[in-house]
Amino acid sequence: MGVSLDLSSPAFSGVFLFTLMTFCLIPELTIAGITRHYKFDVKLQNVTRLCHTKSMVTINGQFPGPRIVAREGDQLLIKVVNHVQNNITIHWHGIRQLQTGWADGPAYVTQCPIQNGHSYVYNFTIVGQRGTLFWHAHISWLRSTVYGPLIILPKRGVPYPFAQPYKEVPIIFGEWWNADPEAVINQAMQTGGGPNVSDAYTINGLPGPLYNCSARDAFKLKVKPGKTYLLRLINAALNDELFFSIANHTLTVVEADAVYVKPFETDTLLIAPGQTTNVLLKTKPHFPNATFFMTARPYVTGLGTFDNSTVAGILQYEFSSKTLSTPSIKKLPLFKPILPPLNDTSFATNFTNKLRSLASDRFPANVPQKVDKRFFFTIGLGTTPCQQNQTCQGPNGTRFAASVNNVSFALPTTALLQAHFFGQSNGVYRPDFPSSPIFPFNYTGNPPNNTMVSNGTKLVVLPFNTSVELIMQDTSILGAESHPLHLHGFNFFVVGQGFGNFDLNKDPANFNLVDPVERNTVGVPSGGWVAIRFQADNPGVWFMHCHLEIHTSWGLKMGWLVLDGKLPNQKLLPPPADLPKC
Repeated sequence: MGVSLDLSSPAFSGVFLFTLMTFCLIPELTIAGITRHYKFDVKLQNVTRLCHTKSMVTINGQFPGPRIVAREGDQLLIKVVNHVQNNITIHWHGIRQLQTGWADGPAYVTQCPIQNGHSYVYNFTIVGQRGTLFWHAHISWLRSTVYGPLIILPKRGVPYPFAQPYKEVPIIFGEWWNADPEAVINQAMQTGGGPNVSDAYTINGLPGPLYNCSARDAFKLKVKPGKTYLLRLINAALNDELFFSIANHTLTVVEADAVYVKPFETDTLLIAPGQTTNVLLKTKPHFPNATFFMTARPYVTGLGTFDNSTVAGILQYEFSSKTLSTPSIKKLPLFKPILPPLNDTSFATNFTNKLRSLASDRFPANVPQKVDKRFFFTIGLGTTPCQQNQTCQGPNGTRFAASVNNVSFALPTTALLQAHFFGQSNGVYRPDFPSSPIFPFNYTGNPPNNTMVSNGTKLVVLPFNTSVELIMQDTSILGAESHPLHLHGFNFFVVGQGFGNFDLNKDPANFNLVDPVERNTVGVPSGGWVAIRFQADNPGVWFMHCHLEIHTSWGLKMGWLVLDGKLPNQKLLPPPADLPKC
């Protein structure tokens, strides 16, 4: 995972020059992409971390999984073959999937899972996107081991809107359980209580030297003095937002969720599950006679248990054998970064507020200026009754649940997109998801006595090209908590956020409709709200859910059904012949 894309080598320079001359002679080649083929074999693999060896579900036997590299405009054909007993789907997190909702991947939403012995080819084209995304399993908790980077380079001949880096390095955060994560979530769902937390965080699959029996399992980033590196940061952890920092180095943020942002410098950044952030790391001009930890640990807002540990990688400067021997480098001082306190909401807010779209002629921020439909969603935890003759471990003997507008989403046994496309929605879903809470209350004050949620499979139905404004309000039921919400099929603009209850009469006056950050995953602030806008220009059924996996398991999810438009390029294409069956 530490292998980088060396764009500065003489070989690359020669190829680049030849390619540039070719594309100048044949300009139409700069428009059309190419077709890239990948094969994902879902298979069991023995992996050892923290002195624990376990057999776990992987792609091609790799943990993390293989890197996908493409360019804007390319078509991807990724054949997924399932060799394990678990059902599997793969989600290409952040890909718009224009007219190709069948390739989006969430189980029982856009497809039935791929069963043992079967395969499915995910077929989609990358339209108008470039940057860092990732892919992961989208069923149960399999994404704890099934994930990897998805890197979209700009079209050939199109530069970055910042200095060309010397090298590019994906850095993907994850979590490691000594136990089987599927057993962890199954136990939690059976008892109604919270799940056991992970045993470690990882960087590119490695926990690092701050954990027991892990001194050699550390990601090492080897750099040269006086160079600029593009670090492609991805948070693939299941249940934790993370602070990240590199000791004695400043990072320049240039991209969030595969959208360029106005560059700004920071010593530490915050990245939620489902989010990606590209940063430029400028190394020191001379060999520093030191090595440096790069560390990450959680940002915690909820009342539940969490993995209170720190993952560390090592930033190591390459040296000349003339000046330093190999034994000497082990004696160099090791500097550690100082991360914010675990509950530092002030830092989290300040960092988030710095993220702004470029809003340039080349990269405009097309924020919907008028709104056709407004929605107000409450986001939070709740409870459901314990089944008869069972003892449950949730609050006051209940079961933990989570909901949007008090609806805890129940996945059907038929894929929602299939039910819609073939006109067989009756008995699968209802098109009446509430646009606002049915029972308003003081969302961030004392919680109501009744914490029970309702259950259902309901969708919001939108005509094609509807402009949407959505306010997502955290609630204090069972404690306020930050929730990273991910919307499939769309990017959206974060036009406002604040603490306390959203005030319809005052807060919209402060919305940023000029250069708000454009994302696919946003943190709803603990005890606060966030406002987003998007254009419903992509027909299909699109999942929206909390990217804290336990909250998704408890029902903090819902769906948007965007109807076809009138033109051919506004209609959902028919399903492929190999679409899995339930």
